Amino acid sequence: LNDNPSHYKITLSGTVKSPKISFDPPFLMLMPVPLCVKTETAINIIPKDFLRKSQIEVELPEIELEDGDRIYPFSVQFPEGKNIVISSDGTNKELICHISFRSSRPVSFLGNMFFIDEEKN
Repeated sequence: LNDNPSHYKITLSGTVKSPKISFDPPFLMLMPVPLCVKTETAINIIPKDFLRKSQIEVELPEIELEDGDRIYPFSVQFPEGKNIVISSDGTNKELICHISFRSSRPVSFLGNMFFIDEEKN
C-alpha cells in the first residue's frame, strides 16, 4: 500500500445458513368428528436462521370427494400474527398456528400443508 511492494493476503470464511422452520408436533392427526363439527389443534412453528423479517403463508390442500366435488375443509389462523421476527439476541420467535377441519360431507384425508415464506421457501 502507498507504493509498498508487500502483498497482503486476506482469507475469509463463513457459513451460509438457509432459513428453516420446524413444527411441534412434527405431524398432525385430528380426531374424527361428526359432520359439520369443527375439530381444531394448535401447533408451534419454530423458525431458525431467518435473518430478516418474513411472513408465513399456508397452502391448504384441496380434497376431491368420490363424486368429483372438491372441498377445502381446512383453515388456519395465527392468533399472534404470521410474521417471523428476529429478537435482540438474533433468534427467531416461535409462531402459534391453529389448524381446524370441518366438513359437511364424509371424508378421510392424508396429505400435506405447505408453510412458505414470501420467497416460496
